[in-house]
Amino acid sequence: MTRASLDKKPQDVAAMFDDVAAKYDLTNDVLSLGQARLWRRAVARAVDARPGERVLDLAAGTGTSSLPFVDAGAFTVPCDFSTGMLAEGKRRHAWLPFTAGDATRLPFADGVFDAVTISFGLRNVSDTDAALRELLRVAKPGGRLLICEFSHPTGPAFRTVYTEYLMRALPPVARAVSSSPDAYVYLAESIRDWPDQPALARRLQHAGWTRVAWRDLSAGIVALHRGVKPS
Repeated sequence: MTRASLDKKPQDVAAMFDDVAAKYDLTNDVLSLGQARLWRRAVARAVDARPGERVLDLAAGTGTSSLPFVDAGAFTVPCDFSTGMLAEGKRRHAWLPFTAGDATRLPFADGVFDAVTISFGLRNVSDTDAALRELLRVAKPGGRLLICEFSHPTGPAFRTVYTEYLMRALPPVARAVSSSPDAYVYLAESIRDWPDQPALARRLQHAGWTRVAWRDLSAGIVALHRGVKPS
C-alpha cells in the first residue's frame, strides 16, 4: 500500500476517479506526452487475447483499455470500482459489459478467465496482495496475468528528472487539462511511492503466480509484469 493510499479510504479514491472520468483519457494522453497510447498497444500485444477467450480488464475505467481485446475476438469484461468511470464508459461504449467491482472482492466465480489484466490501477487498490490473489482466483488454471503499472526508471539521472516532473510539473499541467487536478497530486504521490520492478515481481510470486517476469517500457517509467496461474 502506498503512503498516498494510506491517507485515503477506498470510497475516497473511487470518488476521486468519478470526478476525473469525463476527461480521464485526454488528460492521460497529455500528461504522458502521448506515451499512453504506446503503452496500451504494448499491453494488447502482451495479453495476446484470442478469439473465444474470456478476458477480465480490471480498473478498466471508461473501457479504452478493453477495446483491443474485443477487437481480437475475446469476450472482454471491463471492471472498475468507480461508478463515474463506468457511467462514462457506458455512454461511449454501451455494448460493453461494464461491471462494478472491488479488486479485493471480485464479483466473479473461480477460474473463469483465460487472461486477467490491470493497467495503471493496481497501485490504487487498498490491498495490493489481496487483489493479486483475487486475480489468481478468477483466472483459469494456466491463465495468464498482465499488469501494466508505473514503475521506477532504471537510470539514476533520469529517475531524478522523472521524479521532479511528477511532483512539480504534473500538478500545473493537470490543472490546465483535468476536471479534478487535485486527483493528479494524489496520483503523482502514489507513483513515487510504488514498489520497484523486482519488489512487485516478488509480490506476484507470493500471491501464487508462477513464471513471473517483467519488461520495462519508456526506460522504466512503466513496467509490464506477467505471470501464469499454476495448472
